[in-house]
Amino acid sequence: MNKFKFEELNLSPAMIKAISEMGFEEATPIQTESIPSIMAGKDIIGHAQTGTGKTAAFAIPTIEMIDTNLNFIQAIVLCPTRELVVQVTEEFRKLMRYKEGMSVLAIYGGQEIDRQFKALKKNPQIIVGTPGRTIDHIHRGSIKLDSIKFVILDEADEMLDMGFREDIELILSGTPEYRQTVMFSATLPDIILKLMKRYQKNPVRIDVTHHKLHAPKIDQFYLEVNASAKPEALARLIDYHSIKLALVFCNTRSQVDELVDILKTRGYFAEGLHGEMNQRQREKVMGGFRTGSVEILVATDVAGRGIDVNDIEAVFNYDLPQDDEDYIHRIGRTGRAGKSGAAYSFVTGRQMYNLQRIEKANKVKLQKRLVPTMEDLDETRIQTIFETIKPIIAKGSLKKYRNLTEEMMCEDYNSMDIAAALLKITLDARNDGFDSSMVIEDRYHERSDRNDRSKRRDSGGRDSGRRDYGRDYGRDSGRDRYSSGKKEGKKDSKDNSFFEKKKKKKIESKPYKNNR
Repeated sequence: MNKFKFEELNLSPAMIKAISEMGFEEATPIQTESIPSIMAGKDIIGHAQTGTGKTAAFAIPTIEMIDTNLNFIQAIVLCPTRELVVQVTEEFRKLMRYKEGMSVLAIYGGQEIDRQFKALKKNPQIIVGTPGRTIDHIHRGSIKLDSIKFVILDEADEMLDMGFREDIELILSGTPEYRQTVMFSATLPDIILKLMKRYQKNPVRIDVTHHKLHAPKIDQFYLEVNASAKPEALARLIDYHSIKLALVFCNTRSQVDELVDILKTRGYFAEGLHGEMNQRQREKVMGGFRTGSVEILVATDVAGRGIDVNDIEAVFNYDLPQDDEDYIHRIGRTGRAGKSGAAYSFVTGRQMYNLQRIEKANKVKLQKRLVPTMEDLDETRIQTIFETIKPIIAKGSLKKYRNLTEEMMCEDYNSMDIAAALLKITLDARNDGFDSSMVIEDRYHERSDRNDRSKRRDSGGRDSGRRDYGRDYGRDSGRDRYSSGKKEGKKDSKDNSFFEKKKKKKIESKPYKNNR
């Protein structure tokens, strides 16, 4: 379908200015189709996946149609989780930045209700809330429905799955018949269509799921690992790819807490997010994740629903999702705002069947990857160190350190030995958090590797003992990648052949380039 610039959608100058400051130029398909229909007063059934820009698709027209001369609630937006309520509210605030006399209020459980009472007395025009807390205010008389013009249901399928159907029906039945009802959902089961048939008037159905906006920007991989090796595999992947902001999904709250403890012990800035945390804890964690002070966020599916951070570099399915459709919801948290992203799924034993089912259900194909070895990590770190020291050398002011080096050379050490020793100290310090004896069993690969080596020997080929990880990351490299400590062909630590090798070839910075 044709895309439009926001200037072509008949929006107010104030709205165009706010959108421009947010960095958006071209409307997404869901925005292109939804905004004109909503502004024309039509009811909407929007079928759109996470990451397609659907929040702005209903927020923009809602803000444009609010009458700032009327000081009462005109629009209610219902969301399944507190995190999503906060995210949607923030989006509204950014978009209404230049709309004078307009305000939005977040309503959710876990926050002091007295504070919400005081905020409601200031007569906000827009309420964004969870169904449960919204119903609570309706019963207390602090939210009145008799003047509501717009009701928006965001993530409708999730709200029904979480048992909010009665609350939703109570809210819809209490609003005027002339209201406009907008609904967005990632899936459209019969229960949603029947519900909307009761409460909508000739809705326009908009389906943009076929666009798959995020899919081309997300590289999707899976790794076969033992359950006990998952923390080590996660740490190695994060370090190997120098990932600065990662989202990790676990299926249980206890697994979230356990993994966070492990990551913190290893020196990572990690925090967890799950249903047992109070709202203050959630807001603190999400604030840290948005600012980057929390580098790794470990979450359950429900808690992860409201996470909308554009700079997430990678999503890790530490546990495969229990619901196949949750896979797309999870990986949609990366590759946003025009940026690329990567998704890694850990598969244990017979879970390969689950993975195949997920691929079929979501029409995706995951590429196989192998866990980086300690040597692979050293290659990446050497490159990082090299990139770090280049500007230091260029800047100069090293006289003091040259003098210290010369003093050490008086002790019968040459400059190459000193540099090599310092590099070793640096690498050893960075490797302290890793378990170099991690074993990941993969007998198929062991057999495959042995057969491959036999063929090379039979054909007179040279058996190198270990393939170059940078050039052959996608192949089965067998026992060496999964072995513990002693590897075939491994040199003594005093041997300089590793550095001689580096002189002959440039370290690969993008190991996936020559995948097969």
